[in-house]
Amino acid sequence: MLVSQLNLRHLRLLLAVVETGSVTKASQTCNVSQPAVTQALKNLETQFGTALFDRRGNGVFANELGHLVAGRVRRAIDFLDSAMATLAPRLQLTATTAKLRALVAVANAENFSIAARQLGVAQPTIHRAITQLEAEIGRALFKRTQYGSAPTRAGRILAGAAQLAFAELTQAEMELAEAMGQSGQRLTIGGMPLSRSYILPAAIARFHQNHPSVSVRVLEGTYASLLTGLRRGEIDFLFGALRDPLPADDIVQQHLFNDELIVVAGPGHPLAGQSAPPKIALADYPWVVGIPGTPVRGQFDAFFASLGAGQPISLVETSSMILMRELLHAGPYLGCISQRQVESEIRSGSMTVLPFTLAESRRPIGITTRANWKPTRVQDDFLGLIRAEFAADERA
Repeated sequence: MLVSQLNLRHLRLLLAVVETGSVTKASQTCNVSQPAVTQALKNLETQFGTALFDRRGNGVFANELGHLVAGRVRRAIDFLDSAMATLAPRLQLTATTAKLRALVAVANAENFSIAARQLGVAQPTIHRAITQLEAEIGRALFKRTQYGSAPTRAGRILAGAAQLAFAELTQAEMELAEAMGQSGQRLTIGGMPLSRSYILPAAIARFHQNHPSVSVRVLEGTYASLLTGLRRGEIDFLFGALRDPLPADDIVQQHLFNDELIVVAGPGHPLAGQSAPPKIALADYPWVVGIPGTPVRGQFDAFFASLGAGQPISLVETSSMILMRELLHAGPYLGCISQRQVESEIRSGSMTVLPFTLAESRRPIGITTRANWKPTRVQDDFLGLIRAEFAADERA
């Protein structure tokens, strides 16, 4: 099922029937005919692939699956209605999933042509959808720039609400699949460098012992890109270094453990094996370090400034531990990285730790989620597994 193709009017009618327990009352509340309500429910049951209501002589009542879907639909509609009330209440009657889908595509791509290709429709179709939304709101949703079409404040508000609404409907689909014993459940995790090498491999393996049919997608990227995906509802949660202060007020962070940074080299490096190499010598070698703006890079810069040894002769800036490892073997490079992230390389002897202490390099590692996020049971099971492991570490 394509969630973005669900009919918003039908979803509103579903909620009305669930809340009133009556097709007649729902039709009166929503000012549509009873046959229209009946047809809307049938269409939704066909799209979701299961009966959502029990039809009785005294009314139409949502079954267990119907209540499950209705809970997610209510959250989706609340996201939309909150934004629409701010921009133009009339949108609650006129906005369609097709228009909102076009809005989201253009807002993300910042280009009408790219958005049209992504949706597989003609560009005039996209323009028409946006023009209709702008006419209903009475203001522009995009502004022309030298790079394309950037969303205005109104465009960001409505597109953001639509993305979160679509995410809730996707959650409904996954919860239905779980309740019906079907496949189709998945986790989408934003994995920052430490989590990909230290946290996630073992966690995913343990998780699949109990949920072998659940697909797990781990996305890599900069913190900024992963955070954007999280806030749009495209990513379920992030693992990695926490930020202080919070970069946005619609996310929450949960601390799991503290990590420390170390200085590493290849086993054949001139400084390897020296019990007390001079700190001033660190500036004589090229370094592999984190990209600017990351906690690791900030702590490395502070460490080097404290040495009073000048700047390194050259820097390679990357978030790839694989690239760091290969460079340490290819030349006299030094690296600054999380100790937990390279534990296996240290044990195998492919990297060696140099005896330098990075003062104040402890950094908090944990989970980042949307503040208003409601996980499915499968998602909650994964997070519970992670939390339990680190709670056990704290008790030990």
